[in-house]
Amino acid sequence: MQALLDAIAIAAMPTDAQRIFHGRGGLYPGSEAWTLDAYPPVWLITKFGPISAEEQALLTAALQTRHTFIAPDQPLNAVLQTRHEGRSETTVLAGSLPEPHGVTEDGAKYRVNLQRGQNHGLFLDMAEGRRWVRAHARDHKVLNLFAYTCAFSVAALQGGAKEVVNLDMAQGALTTGQQNHQQNGITSGAKFLAHDLFSSWGKVTRMGPYGLVIMDPPSFQRGSFVATKDYARLLRRLPNLLRPGGHALLCLNAPEIPESFLHDLLATEAPELELLQRLPNPTVFADASRDRALKVLLARLPPLTERPIA
Repeated sequence: MQALLDAIAIAAMPTDAQRIFHGRGGLYPGSEAWTLDAYPPVWLITKFGPISAEEQALLTAALQTRHTFIAPDQPLNAVLQTRHEGRSETTVLAGSLPEPHGVTEDGAKYRVNLQRGQNHGLFLDMAEGRRWVRAHARDHKVLNLFAYTCAFSVAALQGGAKEVVNLDMAQGALTTGQQNHQQNGITSGAKFLAHDLFSSWGKVTRMGPYGLVIMDPPSFQRGSFVATKDYARLLRRLPNLLRPGGHALLCLNAPEIPESFLHDLLATEAPELELLQRLPNPTVFADASRDRALKVLLARLPPLTERPIA
């Protein structure tokens, strides 16, 4: 964990929520199990595996030493989460957490919760995806599938989208999504549907067509979505959701599934679509393996004028 300690020794609390150290990328031998995130004013350390009392004490002391240097007149707020054998445990190492806890990214405001579950309300590795949506959503009707807390929707509406349809099975996540819209001063233009997508295709299709469809499903969530089985079902329907010239963001955060998986599914299940590019991830999320990193592919349904004549 020396690389993590070195990162803490030079860290500064940023203004926006962001990752500070990404040992999971495999570029820091001996620190592969560790990450450090800033959710101002709180530091979050995550250990993928069990943690010893000595490791916890070292990290707490390192954070306190650095914090005393950069913010001597403010208390240290730090949280540790361990994830091991399918379970997670969260411990407040120092200070306290705001309630509610709001963070920012590129001027947008989002609510997060660092003490409940493994998903904290804002996926930091998707920052470039949200920037792309904000830059390209103008005048489009957007479908945001597996919307979670609707960060993509906030970005789209801030970028001038005409309307965003947010769909997620979890009403609690959508409620946080509604709060995210409200605290950004967005009072219209968004719909929030607490539906199971696979039993709601008719409704979703009738509300279209869409100029942008965002698909950011969980890679494995029992009873909801299993990427190796269910992503094909998504892509099979995608051409009927898009208007001619419309775009789709296809997201997959499963280290064990390579990028070629999505390429092959596009070719077999949605051959009408053309693959344009893979969006970059934030620099701090650099990974020794391109296939293990978050994959965000941009595809397009060609305009009618560009389609080959049969």
